[in-house]
Amino acid sequence: MSGQEVVEEPCVFQPQHQHDDRHCRCYKGGDDKPVLLDNIEPVTLQKQTYYSRVTNEYTRQRLVRATDRPVKKGFQVLRQEALASGKLYRDPEFPANDYSINFSGVTRRTYEWKRPMELVQNPQFFIDGATRFDIQQGELGDCWLLAAVSNLTLHPQLFHVVVPRDQGFTHLYAGIFHFKFWQYGRWQEVVVDDLLPSHHGRLVFMHSRTPNEFWCALLEKAYAKLYGGYEALRGGNINESMVDLTGGVVELIDLRTPPSNLFPRLLKACRRGALIGCAIEPDHPGVRPETIMANGLIVRHAYSITRVTAISLGAAPKLKEQRLISPVHRPHLHGAMRSMGEAHLLRLHNPWGNEAEWQGSWSDKSPEWNAVPPGERQRLGLTFNDDGEFWMNFQDFINNFTTVEICDVSPEFYAGEENGNGGVPEDVERGWRVTMYEGAWVANHSAGGCRNYINTFARNPQYTIQLKDPDEEDDDDLCTVIISLMQKNVRQMKRYGKDYVPIGFTLYKLPPSRPPGLKLDVDFFRYNASCGKVPFFLNTREVTTRFRMPAGHYVIIPSTFEPEMTGEFLLRVFTEIRQ
Repeated sequence: MSGQEVVEEPCVFQPQHQHDDRHCRCYKGGDDKPVLLDNIEPVTLQKQTYYSRVTNEYTRQRLVRATDRPVKKGFQVLRQEALASGKLYRDPEFPANDYSINFSGVTRRTYEWKRPMELVQNPQFFIDGATRFDIQQGELGDCWLLAAVSNLTLHPQLFHVVVPRDQGFTHLYAGIFHFKFWQYGRWQEVVVDDLLPSHHGRLVFMHSRTPNEFWCALLEKAYAKLYGGYEALRGGNINESMVDLTGGVVELIDLRTPPSNLFPRLLKACRRGALIGCAIEPDHPGVRPETIMANGLIVRHAYSITRVTAISLGAAPKLKEQRLISPVHRPHLHGAMRSMGEAHLLRLHNPWGNEAEWQGSWSDKSPEWNAVPPGERQRLGLTFNDDGEFWMNFQDFINNFTTVEICDVSPEFYAGEENGNGGVPEDVERGWRVTMYEGAWVANHSAGGCRNYINTFARNPQYTIQLKDPDEEDDDDLCTVIISLMQKNVRQMKRYGKDYVPIGFTLYKLPPSRPPGLKLDVDFFRYNASCGKVPFFLNTREVTTRFRMPAGHYVIIPSTFEPEMTGEFLLRVFTEIRQ
């Protein structure tokens, strides 16, 4: 052990999107707290009230032994019971009243809960399948959910894991439906009745463009039940809903400093069926949420990327350069043509599903499309409808959007991100082992805060992992590990004032002389530098970082930013294995 204390760069808290009932539909920024730089002391955080009485009761109920709980009936049993009784199912856990809409039970208007057959003739669960164009946003500010569902419809196999086919309004109809969501390491079934909030005979929340199609509205109701009410869905980040719909892991990319190989990475992710979302967070905190800019884009709003492609061009027309407002004040680079023979394009979808679309290069009916041969236009399925879907060239995309988030059901999209070629050698087949740990930060016990608080840091939970080089014959002798830390049950506790606290993790390599499995103490952290950590502590549900490390034993320290911030967490560790 060295006799001199190790001095590290301080951990930094960067506030992320916050939400309240006045705002959207998605990403709401505007937090007045400054972004901290490495040479600035972290600001004092306002500690969140954890509502210990409510939380303790909530936790106690979750920890009751399975043998003491009544057996929870599944969808098939409940449907058979409803059919046998001759009565349509009514959900006792999510009643059709104002408390299921608003936590206080006070709503802006009087809602009527009606079944689909009371609203329309010939209700159907699906009409010609499910597409992204079905989805229409209602009064609820949950475009962060709608954008993810829009992407999910592009992958029918995964979509029907979330939205099972064994239900509808004809055969075995009993007023009951079920859906499945990934929750903290497990797929959870959510059963609901089909009573839906309406006003003057029309659905008020998420619904289908076709009035007698109801999969959208019922999916949103099930998701609302999962989190304790419709109000719990007001405001969120698209990465939450993407993970809940896939069980995947999310990579967040800051487009203010985009990697050089971003387009190939997006192209590969799209081909693999990853869900991809994006948003615009303006530099100026005074910009109102959902402001529509002169170029047609909407700030603090969730979009989904539904296609990434490179297209061949014919003779390039002479184009007049358009100067469009960029929310991050970067120089606008026209970049309509990637080269004389190719353009790199992205197709985006606004979950509002209306005419609010991009107005710049490659927008609907713009002159750039005159250079695209008919065969390419047919391959793209090109349409120019006011449906919220539009195309952009890649350069305009990174000039205007500030974040892109890629959710993959496996962590393969991280492979090879340091180079433009991407991927691992073709002769090496690698798989991934996923290890999950559940834990909690408990006040005065295991909530030690980040390494800035060196005297309490050792209190935090500690997890030892072993990295093995999956390809011992290669030259780099490095192993890939992806670490994802998720706060648990926060949105479910939103009705009691619970909110996300800043979280992150730090990684330490064990010296060969130190046996794995022993708890590290204050002296170890005082005299040993970390080998990796999250770039920022973020007040979001999940933070994920990829590392390339030599083989050996490592200790992961998940923590909140300040000591005594409490909560439950799920730690997922993805390590490479040779198949």
